[in-house]
Amino acid sequence: MQEIHTLQASLEDSSDRIPLQTPRLAYLLSQYPAVSHTFFLKEILGLKQLGFQLETASINSADRSLDQLPLNEAREAGSTYYVKTLSLPRILTTFPLLALRNPVVCLRGLRAALRLSGWDLRSGVYALFYLGEALLLGAWMKRRALQHLHVHFGGPVATVGMLTAEAWGFSYSLTLHGPEEFYDVIASYLPQKIARAKFIFCISNFCRSQVMKYAPPAHWEKLRVLRLGVDPDEFKPIPRHPGPVLNIVSVGRLVPAKGQLVLLQALHRLITTEQSIHLTLIGDGPERKNLQQFVVSHRLSSYITFLGALNHDQTRQQLARADIFALASFAEGVPVALMEAMAMEIPCVSTQVAGIPELIRDGIDGFLVPASSVEALTDAIHKLVVDETLRERMGSSARAHIIDSYNLPRNLQTLASAFEQCLS
Repeated sequence: MQEIHTLQASLEDSSDRIPLQTPRLAYLLSQYPAVSHTFFLKEILGLKQLGFQLETASINSADRSLDQLPLNEAREAGSTYYVKTLSLPRILTTFPLLALRNPVVCLRGLRAALRLSGWDLRSGVYALFYLGEALLLGAWMKRRALQHLHVHFGGPVATVGMLTAEAWGFSYSLTLHGPEEFYDVIASYLPQKIARAKFIFCISNFCRSQVMKYAPPAHWEKLRVLRLGVDPDEFKPIPRHPGPVLNIVSVGRLVPAKGQLVLLQALHRLITTEQSIHLTLIGDGPERKNLQQFVVSHRLSSYITFLGALNHDQTRQQLARADIFALASFAEGVPVALMEAMAMEIPCVSTQVAGIPELIRDGIDGFLVPASSVEALTDAIHKLVVDETLRERMGSSARAHIIDSYNLPRNLQTLASAFEQCLS
């Protein structure tokens, strides 16, 4: 990432020439750019096109080297401030200088970090690490004349964002997706983050309901449902001419929460009656070895292909060959992968968890089944495999629903208006 750091340094050196404008907005992300979170890129580029003065910071470096990034992602990486880039010698000189120049900021931050950790030693150590990142982030925001910090997700990255706001006196806001931040709200400091945030965007009504569980009613007015989306002009339906084999595609990290093992179990049942099907898994992760072992032990190798992680364009090319899209998740927010498939008129089978029922209307845009039910998943996929007319009807309805409610250009306009209202 040396090229990125060099370009970053040149951008920071020009900070004195940046005019003060109101408001100037910073986005903080855990990792940017990243293959698994292309919606970050779409949102940020879209807001910039709408005239927002927006700059990005990321806790971690991009998930690929600069020469592996598409041009638009490489440009974003070059202008992004990466928090975890200081060498040990730089750290040993930077923090004493920060404390010397900004003693009040450091004391406010230390007090906020200690409040979070209480008397727990382990939490205290983590809180101090988060504080260190917050001090660096706040110093960058000050150099760049950025006045408000917006954070995607409610986990550790939001802890850094909240401490940045506490220490430096900036305002901050959140976009919450779920479900991780709802599993242990005490460990993720969710009540404190809700109380401190200026406003909170939730990607679904379900997400907002979970936030409301931990927010006093006085804070409910901060919560707005702002849906994600995809560009229906980018994800267009492709004419399909069913061949002898129907292609089922599933996109998602290979982790237990995505339920790929249940999907493999369903496929194993299906091929006893329907051998003219093939499953393509797009994504990578720690479960890949276990999933591949299941495939080998159940003699499914000729029916399943593991493609690993693909970039945005490669994934769209695979979707163009899909007859059915399946996502057997146990836990989700509202998957963009489902939106992309629906926009391309691919009928989807997924689970009745979190915000998915707001995206897929069961029996209209696709089928929803109970999470973990191999039997129900098998039955739903089988209905689509044997009925071409049903696939066409559901695919057409799915695209219409995306255009109406999950249309990225339209939803970006809504997001821009919400930012303007909340920051005025």
